[in-house]
Amino acid sequence: MAERYYSVEQVAEVLGLHVKTVRGYVRDGRLRATRIGRQYRIAAEDLEAFTGRPATTPARGGPHAETSAIVRIDGIGREAVIRLANTVMAAAGSRPRDGGTLRVETVYDEERASLKVIVLGDLGGTAELLKIIDLLVDEEP
Repeated sequence: MAERYYSVEQVAEVLGLHVKTVRGYVRDGRLRATRIGRQYRIAAEDLEAFTGRPATTPARGGPHAETSAIVRIDGIGREAVIRLANTVMAAAGSRPRDGGTLRVETVYDEERASLKVIVLGDLGGTAELLKIIDLLVDEEP
């Protein structure tokens, strides 16, 4: 059985990321890839290992919408960050897979007591996650 390979552009489309971000993951060694000439190819197996879910071929044809959001939360302590980040990551990972993608990254600047939550993905999933973040922030003292 022949191995399926994806271009960096296809992986970026599947993950809802910018092509430069995917190339950075490859250069950093976070995403395994094979260099063929001047281009990278990512095996379906490596993409599945990276995402933790089966690789899908990007849909072509009909309209498709995605969004990115950065939420900045100021005046938040380390314990609250850990609680909020764990809850948000769990919520993002537990949502039903309806074909959309959803990726979440968190960056905490302890010196400024500022947390940034970066959400990339389909509109519905991102909207749900933003509501959860709003509820969690309102609960913090």
